[in-house]
Amino acid sequence: LAQARAGRRAARRLPTAAGPVRWGGRMSIREDEEEESNFIAAPPTPAAEGYAAAASSSNAGAGVASEEQETTQQAEEADNEAGGGDAEEVGELTNLDMAAEQINDQVFEELNLDPGTAAEVQTIWNTFLRSAESREAAGEAIYAALFDSAPSLQGLFKTPRAVMAMRFMNGLNTIISALDDPRSLKVVVETLGFQHMDLEVTIPRVIIFRDAIVELLAVEMGARFTPRAQKGLSAMLNYVGGAYIFVRLKYTDRLRILASSWAIASNKKQETQHEEAAEGASGEVNEDGSGAVDKPNQDSEAEKVASAQQSQEDAAKEAKNKKMRTQVPTTYNEMFMFNAAVMGFQRSFWMNEVLQSFDTIVTNVSNSYRLQEECDVLSLRIAKYKGKINLVEYKAVMLASLRSLCRDWGSEHEVAWSWLWENVERMIKALIGKPVLQERALERLLSALDDAQQDRVRREVYSSFFALAPSGQDYFKQSTTRLHFIADRVVAMTLEIYKDPKKMVEDISALGLRHVGYDIPTEFFGPFVTACVQVVRTLTEDDLAEEAFRWSLSLISRILVRVINEGSTIVMKAINSNSGKQLKKAVGCAPRGKRALWMLNVQVGTQSISPLLWAIETGSLEAAKAIIIDLLTIRADRDRYYYGMDIMFERHPDIIKRLCLDAPALMPMLLDGLVWRSRVTEGGQRRVNYYIKHLVVDAHGDFNRAVEWVTDNDDPKLVCHPILSLVTDMVWGRVAFRTFLYNKAWFLFTLIVFVCSQSILNHLYKGSGSGSGSGSSSGMRRLEETSAASGSTSSSDSAEGFTHTTDLPIEIRVAIFICRCFIYICSMGQWIMYHVKFSLKDFRNKAVIRYGRCVIPEYLCAWQGWSSLALTMFLLLMLCMEPILHCLEHNDGFLFTEHCYEGENILFPYSIMSTAAMLLYFLLLSDLSVFSTRVSAFALICTRVISEVGLFLFGLTFFVVAFACAVSALEQDDPDFAGIPKSALQLYKITLGMFSGLHYDMLMDYPVLMFAIFLYVTTTVIFMLNLLIAQLNCAYQATYQDMLGYARLNRGKIVTETMPAVSK
Repeated sequence: LAQARAGRRAARRLPTAAGPVRWGGRMSIREDEEEESNFIAAPPTPAAEGYAAAASSSNAGAGVASEEQETTQQAEEADNEAGGGDAEEVGELTNLDMAAEQINDQVFEELNLDPGTAAEVQTIWNTFLRSAESREAAGEAIYAALFDSAPSLQGLFKTPRAVMAMRFMNGLNTIISALDDPRSLKVVVETLGFQHMDLEVTIPRVIIFRDAIVELLAVEMGARFTPRAQKGLSAMLNYVGGAYIFVRLKYTDRLRILASSWAIASNKKQETQHEEAAEGASGEVNEDGSGAVDKPNQDSEAEKVASAQQSQEDAAKEAKNKKMRTQVPTTYNEMFMFNAAVMGFQRSFWMNEVLQSFDTIVTNVSNSYRLQEECDVLSLRIAKYKGKINLVEYKAVMLASLRSLCRDWGSEHEVAWSWLWENVERMIKALIGKPVLQERALERLLSALDDAQQDRVRREVYSSFFALAPSGQDYFKQSTTRLHFIADRVVAMTLEIYKDPKKMVEDISALGLRHVGYDIPTEFFGPFVTACVQVVRTLTEDDLAEEAFRWSLSLISRILVRVINEGSTIVMKAINSNSGKQLKKAVGCAPRGKRALWMLNVQVGTQSISPLLWAIETGSLEAAKAIIIDLLTIRADRDRYYYGMDIMFERHPDIIKRLCLDAPALMPMLLDGLVWRSRVTEGGQRRVNYYIKHLVVDAHGDFNRAVEWVTDNDDPKLVCHPILSLVTDMVWGRVAFRTFLYNKAWFLFTLIVFVCSQSILNHLYKGSGSGSGSGSSSGMRRLEETSAASGSTSSSDSAEGFTHTTDLPIEIRVAIFICRCFIYICSMGQWIMYHVKFSLKDFRNKAVIRYGRCVIPEYLCAWQGWSSLALTMFLLLMLCMEPILHCLEHNDGFLFTEHCYEGENILFPYSIMSTAAMLLYFLLLSDLSVFSTRVSAFALICTRVISEVGLFLFGLTFFVVAFACAVSALEQDDPDFAGIPKSALQLYKITLGMFSGLHYDMLMDYPVLMFAIFLYVTTTVIFMLNLLIAQLNCAYQATYQDMLGYARLNRGKIVTETMPAVSK
């Protein structure tokens, strides 16, 4: 028996042309390295490896192989001669032992491991993952173990180590997870085999890979790594390696033909060249920091002259050829539509659905999972078309189109494309007719669910899921309402994908990309689908409805898993951990030309997600900071410079708005990255470049809203950044200043007219002494004396006895009337239109502010809004009380006079309205302070410290009322302090220094009153006024630091409001 076993061990080693090939057992690391170096130094003979090598050795006759064969036969004879128990022991060489030792690259069948072995392999693998710090750490361990055992294999892998380690991790995890399902395992391994066809996978390399992983698990797991688990793992790795070799040998040429001919048919070669050229040109800057500029074409003038000398005949011929070329289809889609019309299939509209998905089908032919998913979705889309669907028709048109586009078409192309379409046709035919029936059954089921059953589904889905995957509870931490909403959406999506598959695939892809940001493990989708199906099974006995629900939910989960796997880049993983260090390590693996895209775009199908924007939204500010700094760093690569500014602003035109709202702390980093400073100094100075293009204009050539977003943030320190200061000053000085001054010129003109009509013209006349010879210079706004004898006459008598003792000349009265008409029509009318326009706009956009039941438009919150509204109201009141209008019927021959009985009665209230309007005009004029940042800063400081003055006045009023009540209660007969009103007035005069010394002398007669006044002076003049000075000083010191920032904020707001009126 011992000799038989020794013979078997000897028979496991067979010589090959390249060196000893090991089918089982172990070698030292040095032997593995020597063996690998031999296979890399000399290419392995194609058929000399594997079982073919063994066959050729056995046919050689003499040699070691024959001796080993004789030894094996003797061992078998010894086994047969052995008695009962010994024979059974020898016969225990099972299929598992052979699978753990041999690599079969001749056939590709299912790997059937007994459930116990598969379970042990999965258990030891999960234990290994839990013992590692993270999946990334486990992948790094596998990567290190592999290349420590055979360093020469590193040359086969061009992908960065961090990415490759994660691929090792994900691939092994997927294979081991499907180990208990031979059919699924075969599909997984076949898909991975297609992905490895560009690598030269050989049996010795498979052995090195297998032994490295087995040794790693043996070291890490120790005694827990049982012999049974070791054999199962070895059998699995041998199966995977043999499948890779089998797929590569059989399908490489066929897939190469498909890829090359499809690239020609779909013009992808030209598109790739254009993309590479654009990628090389994008983001380039010169060595001095300026943008790259193309050299002018010096031969353009000569070409123009030569083209102008061409004859008319040649021009007509060229135009004719060009027209003919434009009519000939040049792409697959165009040629397909042309051939379909020629062959009489123009009414087969279902072909358009296949045509839209055909590019995805061809590009993913080596991915079985992806191909099956696309065919499932395509079957749902085809099911929307009525009538007979003959898939053979599409094959005929497809082959005709490809023959026309591919010049090197041959029999190999015919076989390859026929093979592809036969596989697709087989997948689609298996589902034709089913989606319609399944949709009806599922719709009946869901519409029949009452509220109690729906609530049961919401609750039991999560109960079943948590029972199947307890660790999934860590990812469902939302409220109960949110969880119920998720369950309802899952059930609804199973029906919606039948009704509108195209839209649902887009929505599911977008949802999958969000799950990438949530860092959801894909292992939870299987248990979740199982839990949902188990719950629905309890609600119906309709097998068709249950199958429809299971199939659609499985399709949704497959799409989600694919999107998550494709979108789970190492950059997204670094963002999920919010680590700037990991993010730098991740992007360090990227090529220079694609470095920015790694951080700005993760594309899966037609859906995309931005890692930068996701980091900002989720609060991963450390990762977002690292991304911004990396994007805005100028990098050199020989004679080319890379700068990610253009790509960042093209991908996110509103990046400044998002940062101001969600991450204002990152704004200084972004602005610093837009400044380039030379390291070379000249005359004590160095060159500085400011990249402000994307802060001034947007992609459409309009004024960028970056200044508006920054000013809305109200950060006085941020707005003083050199970049923002340069932008606002440049836009203000070169563009906005003239428009702003033009708009304010009209306001200034109306103010001048208003001042002339209310404060200048009515004071120009000086009386010449007619009649009584008064000779005094008198303003005509004063109330006129009437010729009545006394003021006790009745109103009718006063009206009849009213005479114009003096009045303005007719020229001045006409001028006043014209000025006031101009104010009421042009100024007040303009303000009325302004407020109506903005009120309707705010109410239409629901930009309102509520104070109780009162609703106020948002634009009135700014002081310009409410002050202009107040000005409009005062002008309306002035129009209603205009004395000239009231005196039109009783002017006694004095046209446009203000002085009649009716005018005199309202002249004083009118003057009050005029005074208030005058003050509001000048208040609105303070906007002109924006011309100078120093004046604007001073005006802003005044508004900032005015609150301290208000507090002082409030305290002063309190003491005035208190002391006025106190001295009024005192028994004294001083006429200045007779009652509360008079006492309060005198106390205000004392505080303001308006109380005369004579009145102080009168207080000597009232000692108690004198003492009360002394206390009041001590409290208010000495204490309150000095306290006000101290408060103003402190407020000024606090405001002075941000004074210039507030001035620039004011200028930025003026620029923002002015730029819409500036023409392009």
